[in-house]
Amino acid sequence: MPQSPDDLDAVAVRTWCSLALHALGAEREEIDAINVYPVADGDTGTNLYLTMESATQAVEAVFAAHETVSVPSPTGPSVSAPLLCDAVRAMAHGALIGARGNSGTILSQLLRGMSEELAGGKSAGEEGADGKGPGRESADGAGLRRALRRAASSAYEAVAHPVEGTVLTVATAAADAADAGTPADGTADVARAAYEGARAALARTTGQLAVLGRAGVVDAGGRGLVTVLGSLVEALTGEAVAVRPQAPHGVLVDDCSADHADEGGPAFEVIYLLEADDAAVGRLRARLDGLGDSLVVVGGDGLWNVHVHVDDAGAAVEAGVEAGRPYRIRITHFGADRVAPPRERAQRAVVAVVPGEGLRELCTEAGATTVLARPGEPPASGELVDAIRRAHAREVVLLPNDADLRHTAAAAAQQVRTEGVRVALIPTRAAVQGIAALAVHEPDRRFDEDVVAMTSAAGATRYAELAVAERQSWTTAGVCQAGDILGLIDGDVAVIGTDVASTARTVLDRMLSAGGELVTLVLGEDVPDGLADALESHVRRRHLAVDTVTYRGGRQAAPLLIGIE
Repeated sequence: MPQSPDDLDAVAVRTWCSLALHALGAEREEIDAINVYPVADGDTGTNLYLTMESATQAVEAVFAAHETVSVPSPTGPSVSAPLLCDAVRAMAHGALIGARGNSGTILSQLLRGMSEELAGGKSAGEEGADGKGPGRESADGAGLRRALRRAASSAYEAVAHPVEGTVLTVATAAADAADAGTPADGTADVARAAYEGARAALARTTGQLAVLGRAGVVDAGGRGLVTVLGSLVEALTGEAVAVRPQAPHGVLVDDCSADHADEGGPAFEVIYLLEADDAAVGRLRARLDGLGDSLVVVGGDGLWNVHVHVDDAGAAVEAGVEAGRPYRIRITHFGADRVAPPRERAQRAVVAVVPGEGLRELCTEAGATTVLARPGEPPASGELVDAIRRAHAREVVLLPNDADLRHTAAAAAQQVRTEGVRVALIPTRAAVQGIAALAVHEPDRRFDEDVVAMTSAAGATRYAELAVAERQSWTTAGVCQAGDILGLIDGDVAVIGTDVASTARTVLDRMLSAGGELVTLVLGEDVPDGLADALESHVRRRHLAVDTVTYRGGRQAAPLLIGIE
């Protein structure tokens, strides 16, 4: 059956995610300002943005992988796109692992509910209601209508005690409005009806929930969902929605926080990812429901995102340990800023992204605020923004230490500059360049002079790393086989070897042939200590007057990082 130009395909999903991320970024502060339920902590807009950012990155990764494996045709490169099922599953998974706060957790479940319908089934061989199967390329208006309904129902099921006048109400109204159309409606018609239904429901939330009525605002989570649905309309039609919902003028979260504090409530927000089976999660729900409130557990297929407000944060984490393997644990103390007096801002700070715990300790000892980049989990711009805020300084030097993070770091720097912080982004492309920059950092110097010195030190440091080839592929050094050791110099494959030691020696010799005074080695956790001694001895024999310094990087993606100054 030929695809209608109005159908929802992978490209439309990619466009939707990009537009939604941009719109949430533009409206983040406005949504934060009306956040009074369930806790007046003023972060709903930020949490929705970070959740959508993770979803967008996952979809972009699917497209990047698809372009890598596309087979060129006789007339030129392949221009085909991924299947719809791959794009929506990536969107849902990205949102799940990056979900922040109550609102972000619910948004991730809404996207998961949509993906389960749009992908045509949860597992291979399972067909959707339209019979197109899990490998479908697109969905029509009827498929989008079912997806919106499934999103609303799955979100209700994920919340322990659903409350009307919240994002759940708005999601249900969107599905109801979509259902009210005709069978002939295309995806654009269905999306527009859902958006209008959500807008109308959002306006009614002020009268449905007492805390919203007292503050004179609509529900912040619902407000964010309306923005996401408006972006879907724009992705399918190419036209921006005519009127964006607006927050009431003059309403700030601080206006409402005192009222909420009088009502009491748990002291901590606990969020973590959890690997566990369905039965264990069922027991976990019951356990956490007895510990606190605002319980939301989303996910499935062995991976879950758990969100709860409790007074005993330790008990909430222990419950996760009993159920399975919790990780990425985040604990936030509500009103912590009111418990301790605000501290004076430091004049200058350095924020550095580091690839392992060993370098994290090293950079922390040197006075930097660090952001840990785990293997396969690059930090989002929101994490960099959080780190800059934690540094609590008037001037901040930001070291991304990864070429792929340059856009993310630039976005974070730009956002914090709007808050009155002076931020200088030094485009370090590797951790060893960050170490070199941090070594010459002097906070007593003028800011511009310090930035110039750090930039010069980073720029004078050539970098390399060793990596293990995952599959047979073409490289700039020839064809590699799965399991080969690759030596990358300044980001390009320069050496293909069979073991770490010999490949490292070859890389060092090539780099030092152009000169150098100091070699920095950062060893991964699985690399034996004897390797550092062997490489240091090799440098001493082959390259006179070159010093070597070694650090333990801990768990990092590369078994060995090399810097030459």
